[in-house]
Amino acid sequence: MKPNKIFYAFIKFIFSIALRIYNRCAVTWLDPAVKSSGQKYIVACNHCSNLDPVIVGCFFPRRLRYFAKEELFRSWFLRNAILALGAVPVSRADNASAAGALRGFMRLYSEGSDVLIFPEGGRSLDGKLQPLEAGVAVIAAHEKAPILPVYISGSFDAMPPGAAFIKPSKIKIIFGKPLIYNEEVYKKREGRDIIMKGLDAAFKELEQI
Repeated sequence: MKPNKIFYAFIKFIFSIALRIYNRCAVTWLDPAVKSSGQKYIVACNHCSNLDPVIVGCFFPRRLRYFAKEELFRSWFLRNAILALGAVPVSRADNASAAGALRGFMRLYSEGSDVLIFPEGGRSLDGKLQPLEAGVAVIAAHEKAPILPVYISGSFDAMPPGAAFIKPSKIKIIFGKPLIYNEEVYKKREGRDIIMKGLDAAFKELEQI
């Protein structure tokens, strides 16, 4: 079913204003050309809070598609925000299948959507960047897709795991430079390692900004 574009624009506007005012959210683009390009991206973001997909979805220029745990839909705030911003509900059992999740992301991307993935595999419990899992490289190699690294700071303080309410902590989101590889990298066996090393370096660079 196609999304209601008017409702999407309304939700995005409301939540982006709320984040800018309540959390003083600052948005930085290291490559502003990405905002107006017609290129589809795998948007890879660090993950510290249930607020993260809302933050990315509000400030990325197009509607992102991503899989969200069914638990997130119990909250009225999060349910309405993430559904409008592109969330696809997934049960804990379905999410446990790595192969199934990868196929799902590939399907969404091949259907024409920008997709959002959290390559740490889950929320950080201390707010620090966790080791990355290789699923994002598998998707990128299969779809020959560029990766857009994104780093959020402050969301852990605003809404850490287990929190029911959002605190007015300052949030910063940085959209990095796209990671684009040639055909040879996508095809060769060690290509996934090259992609993961590039993404890990990009995250560490964004973490320092």
